[in-house]
Amino acid sequence: MYENDSNQYPNYYSPYSEDGNTSHTDAPVDPGNPIPPEPKKHKKKGGFFGKFVKMALSGVVFGLCAGSIMVIMLHLAPSESKEEKSEAISVTENANHVIANQDIVEDAESVGTANISGNTVVSDVSKVVENTMPSVVSITGMYKVEENNYFGFRNFITESESPGSGSGIIVGQNDTELLIATNNHVVEDATSLSVQFIDDTTADAVVKGTNADVDLAVIAISLENIPEETKSVIRVASLGDSDQLKVGEPAIAIGNALGYGQSVTTGVISAANREYTIEENTACLIQTDAAINPGNSGGALLNARGEVIGINSSKIGGSLIEGMGYAIPISTAKPIIAELMTKTTRIKVDEAQKAYLGIVGLSVTNEVQEAYGLPEGVYVTQVFAGTGAANAGLVKGDIIVEFDGEKVRTMEELTFLLECYEKGSTVEIKIMQGSPSGYQEKFITVTLGGRVDS
Repeated sequence: MYENDSNQYPNYYSPYSEDGNTSHTDAPVDPGNPIPPEPKKHKKKGGFFGKFVKMALSGVVFGLCAGSIMVIMLHLAPSESKEEKSEAISVTENANHVIANQDIVEDAESVGTANISGNTVVSDVSKVVENTMPSVVSITGMYKVEENNYFGFRNFITESESPGSGSGIIVGQNDTELLIATNNHVVEDATSLSVQFIDDTTADAVVKGTNADVDLAVIAISLENIPEETKSVIRVASLGDSDQLKVGEPAIAIGNALGYGQSVTTGVISAANREYTIEENTACLIQTDAAINPGNSGGALLNARGEVIGINSSKIGGSLIEGMGYAIPISTAKPIIAELMTKTTRIKVDEAQKAYLGIVGLSVTNEVQEAYGLPEGVYVTQVFAGTGAANAGLVKGDIIVEFDGEKVRTMEELTFLLECYEKGSTVEIKIMQGSPSGYQEKFITVTLGGRVDS
């Protein structure tokens, strides 16, 4: 088909060798013979030694590459990550020293061993509770309850008694009494009080002093009524400094929840200075997510050292609020408790011997003080004729500010004081007499009568 011209392809080289493999040769193709001659075989330099060296080098390179790949994979693997290992060590150290790092305790062992569970640090507070529980007591009592009873078109108010419970904290003792701090609403309207200690021993208690404005009270138990065995196991609580609290630090609540006996709940400080208004009084309180239920009132809110940083109150907030408990800061409570501890212990007298002043009075609230410029105390709205109050010169508009040396802020405080006096007793009462344009301080002496005398 094509002519073989020796000059047509002078430089043509066959790309194929006899074995079909691609190669280039230096032999020209004979145009007359389309089959190219067998190419010359070139002897490669280096021989067996060269091949061996190349193979050895290839093995070394392969080993290095494989090792590098394994190292990279190990570094990238999550279970062996150096960064995660470092982070895990850091978290563990923080867990073991979380309290110490936040200046809450000096020794992390006081709160037990901290464990890691996901991102949550769980601390064992059993040692703190074990050391503090002897300082916390359960309080039970009988309380006055007023009931409205309707008969025909008339409303009759009757009184009955109902049991109740709360908690308290042992804060000190004097020569004759063991002194326990609690909430005012735990002892208010109580006709009798009983305290249960850590060893289940019980003893009767009486109210020593109250401050309704801040919901604090101190009750007393005669040391003669406490067995020696009980004295050896109870202890005075260690009071801390609530001014140093930090949001997020641990909080432990101990109290007589629901009246079933002492129980423990834990959480954190949710807010250190939460402003709250209760019964027209505004105060800065500690907020915590540690559960505080009825019966916990008057119990201890602790830091991780086991120091009391607050006095729990289930009354604040109410039952409709979940996950928010409140406590009176101990730094606020300390001076008030110290004052109440020095009061003369008031022992209620029998109903038949109870004294009667002979007035109707109203508490001068903060709002009334601001609106009308009245001094704090009990505003007299009515004086009954023939009573000790009338005979001493008390008149409508007078404001009682002290009763027998005790400051009087509310009608409830005055009523409580009167329950501790027998009829026929003579007391000195300090009043403010006049009008908002000008009150004058005055002292009057009153001989208290009995209710049958009115």
